[in-house]
Amino acid sequence: MNPDVRLELLREIPDDANLRQQWNGLVGRVDQPHVFYTFEWALAVQRAYHATLRPLLFLAYDEHDSLCGLAALASGTEGKRVSFLCATTGDYCDFLSLPEKKMEFVAGVVAEWKKQGFDDIALANLPADSDTVPALRRAVSENGYHFFARTAYVCAQVSLDKLERRPGDHKLVLPGRKMVRRSLSAMRGDSPVRLDHARSWKAIAPILPQFAQAHVARFRATGRSSNLARPERLAFLQELAKLLSESGSIVLTRMMTGDKVVAWNYGFDFLGTWFWYQPTFDTEFERYSPGFCLLSMLIEEAAENPVLRVVDLGLGAEEYKERFANQSRKTLNVTLRRSMAKHLQEILRYRSAEFIKTSPRLEASARRLYSRLRKN
Repeated sequence: MNPDVRLELLREIPDDANLRQQWNGLVGRVDQPHVFYTFEWALAVQRAYHATLRPLLFLAYDEHDSLCGLAALASGTEGKRVSFLCATTGDYCDFLSLPEKKMEFVAGVVAEWKKQGFDDIALANLPADSDTVPALRRAVSENGYHFFARTAYVCAQVSLDKLERRPGDHKLVLPGRKMVRRSLSAMRGDSPVRLDHARSWKAIAPILPQFAQAHVARFRATGRSSNLARPERLAFLQELAKLLSESGSIVLTRMMTGDKVVAWNYGFDFLGTWFWYQPTFDTEFERYSPGFCLLSMLIEEAAENPVLRVVDLGLGAEEYKERFANQSRKTLNVTLRRSMAKHLQEILRYRSAEFIKTSPRLEASARRLYSRLRKN
């Protein structure tokens, strides 16, 4: 690295006010800032998942001792594998730096991986349009790693400026509008259906357990297991809400009629983007499509807020998201391996899986084989 830039490696994230200020200041200066990149998010992950994650925090400081780059990573318990610290919780993960520092910063981190003896790097949910991608391609070839990238998710988004409005009264034209009106009318009791947004920890603390219970119950009703049934996931959402409530970025939204909660969204309002992160609803109202109605109402409300530009619908290719989306953002799963054999094995496995998907018969056979192997 440039001698004017100092790279520092930390094995834990300190609860340090100065680092927090510089970290979040850097987040605000990158091309596409996200709440998943914040100091609060990384600290909440560390606190909730400390039993299984070992933080590996790379910080770059310029000649004025100002933070100019950071990468919040984690090493496996065996010490040879590296991933993004927030890979299992964040919709987007990335290396953060100013554009003019990106190549140099990424190269410095990759060189340090080699020095530390990290053989396998797995970077999940790296935005495909990030300048980190070409920086990694260049840096790995110089340090003996083999690069492979595949599509992870295509995240649906709603650009509020692109929404259609009626020429006469300028009202939004959203999908399923008649169905939403009928559903809201059917769900209402003595009071109209409304949105309630909790942003402070004082307001969130008493209702977060109710949200978790509703999420677990909804999944149980379909024979699935909610991630909120795992203590560490619930602990993460609690820690995250406490930390982000200080800046007002956390928003626990309830769609209500009177005192009855019909649907929820644990989401975020961050630097011009409203995030649809973890929604759920009361299964008693399932026939009225409460999740679709909640999202429709959120988009309507967001469209009237001049500060907001995008409603990001996050990971997962659900059909209801596609009905609202007018743009998207692709993420990649990137792996870097020192072993050529492992590198080629991964490419072959991925290509084979993609080929099998082209034939329903092959895919069904593969699923049956996998099921038998699991039983054995």
